[in-house]
Amino acid sequence: MSDWARLQEEVTSDLQQARTTSELEAIRVKYLGRKGRLTEVLRSLAKLSEGQRRLVGQEANALRDFLESALTARRQALRQKELEQTLKEERLDVTLPPIPFPLGHRHPITQTLSEVVEIFTHMGFAIADGPELETDYYNFTALNIPPDHPARDMQDTFYLTEEWLLRTHTSPVQIHVMERQSPPLRIVAPGRVFRHEAIDASHSAVFHQVEGLAVDEGISFSDLKGTLSLFVRHCFGPSVGLRFRPSYFPFTEPSAEVDVQCLLCQGTGCRTCGGSGWIEMLGAGMVHPKVFEAVHYDPERYTGFAFGLGVERIAMLKFGVEDMRLFYENDVRLLEQIPRRWAWG
Repeated sequence: MSDWARLQEEVTSDLQQARTTSELEAIRVKYLGRKGRLTEVLRSLAKLSEGQRRLVGQEANALRDFLESALTARRQALRQKELEQTLKEERLDVTLPPIPFPLGHRHPITQTLSEVVEIFTHMGFAIADGPELETDYYNFTALNIPPDHPARDMQDTFYLTEEWLLRTHTSPVQIHVMERQSPPLRIVAPGRVFRHEAIDASHSAVFHQVEGLAVDEGISFSDLKGTLSLFVRHCFGPSVGLRFRPSYFPFTEPSAEVDVQCLLCQGTGCRTCGGSGWIEMLGAGMVHPKVFEAVHYDPERYTGFAFGLGVERIAMLKFGVEDMRLFYENDVRLLEQIPRRWAWG
């Protein structure tokens, strides 16, 4: 009995001296491990007589129960103490200034596209959308582009089959819309377009356009010039120069190219504008009567104008980027310099 009492005192002393959970685990192994002192006593019971086995077994089991209970209680106390110490050491001073954390923002092209659409929606234009995978009919035929037109050349268009292709402009959207709606209508159609072009500072095989269309009775070329002049003023400021040049598009007549004064060189000439001081911004014109006939509009009753502008060109001017390719190289140094948003107005 005195041996069991001394062993229990020894266990109690070891538990009290334990300062960490790892030391507590060492005590458990010392007494209850495979080669622990108490474990060896329990294994030796078979060598004792029946009377001794009963007496020693009761004492050994009682000591084991005491040890397991004491280990559990001590472990909980140590864990609580360790937690309190950890919280004390890792306490945060909420009065300190926060650590700078860089936040991402929308890509410059996405910002520009959103802002261009916002300007036109303020003018009363609705937003329309269309598929990037188009048929030959919607991309060419319905837009008064005959089979022998240069735009159908394989060097310009990504054909998937003889019938299906990646759209070369957002103009097919106006056909989809006019097939579903009757005049009057005013829409803008933002989206990606694809052309088999050589990539350089001002050209890309994949880029973004915003198609615009207005159809009603009595619409004239003056309405087109007024709309685009208002857009340029809101987009670039009232002092930026704007010019219309006669041009040709199969789906408009008359047609015009619209140039904006280069903001990078203030019209003096640079690599981006090719030394001319002007940057071609968009193509526009009055909707051709044959386009109206394709969607069963009466060309004797209705007139309309259409335009298509390049989003990358606008972004280059707005953000002072001289090479269009920089927008797609994902260089963080460039993206960090781009303002998060430029406001309408």
